Amino acid sequence: MNVLRATGMAFALYSRIPMPPLDWESGARRYTLYAFPLVGLAVGGGLLEVLISPIVEALPTENKEKSMSMLHSFYCWGHVAVVLLSTLFFLVFGIENWKILALLWAVVPAVNLIAFTKVPLYPLVAEDEEGLPFTGLVKRPAFWIFLVVMTCAGASEQAVSQWASTFAEQGLGVSKTVGDLAGPMLFAVCMGTSRFLYGLYGDKLSLPQAMSGSAVLCIVSYLIISLSPVPALSLVGCGICGFSVGIMWPGTFSLAAASLKGGGTAMFAFFALAGDLGCSGGPSFVGLISDSAGRGLHFGILCAIVFPAVLLLGVLLSGVRKKDLPENAENPA
Repeated sequence: MNVLRATGMAFALYSRIPMPPLDWESGARRYTLYAFPLVGLAVGGGLLEVLISPIVEALPTENKEKSMSMLHSFYCWGHVAVVLLSTLFFLVFGIENWKILALLWAVVPAVNLIAFTKVPLYPLVAEDEEGLPFTGLVKRPAFWIFLVVMTCAGASEQAVSQWASTFAEQGLGVSKTVGDLAGPMLFAVCMGTSRFLYGLYGDKLSLPQAMSGSAVLCIVSYLIISLSPVPALSLVGCGICGFSVGIMWPGTFSLAAASLKGGGTAMFAFFALAGDLGCSGGPSFVGLISDSAGRGLHFGILCAIVFPAVLLLGVLLSGVRKKDLPENAENPA
């Protein structure tokens, strides 16, 4: 765990450092060097995604699903902060100084690196408990159910989020630059609000029921986006979608941890992988359907209803109830 954590932070830090331009024979060839920081970003971000959720799940706190939702809300606030602060930087200093901005953002993972060396970490599987080996994990039907649920959670989120700027351009009649800010920003704020509210009041709700309701609301938002004749209403549907998908990702982690006790970090790694595959597959599915059918983006979004629908079915099949979730964790202190 410590080695993976340090490696992840090192890669994340490296990914923010801009590569110096080299005078190669081909002007286009030198841009391939910029792929190396992207690899560092992908590896570092992926390892952090794998590690941070089990770290929070291991904390001796009550209502772990609340903590998980609050944790993932800061993904949204980070998204909003990066977009706003980067836009402000470019307005003041110009886009030609993007390398300085990259170095400034490198401060964030550097601070995290220091914090991770100072903060005590609890083991995900207690010393007196027997962890579930990988062979035992894959034999559990619940593992495969949650793997599908996690894939659909990522797909349900990004199938609309990646196209939100287009709906903003059409709904508000603004330029692509403004649309890139308004659409994804609205989606991120609504999603962060959903996770933040569940982090505050989640103990008063049943997580399986909340996720089922979120899936239904997500389906409704997809219908609004795809069938509304008013572009501005489609943009509102994007915001509703952001709110509805908020607890799907962290909620799946919490349900899986309750159902597959002792799954350890490997379980979270596989679920994070499934979620990332959904994040890439969801918008790709929408784009392919839209192009193949020749009926526009709205038709692709309509077909993508399959993702929240399958997620709803998976939550119902998992059989997890509120009483199965850990509400009172004994504090070893």
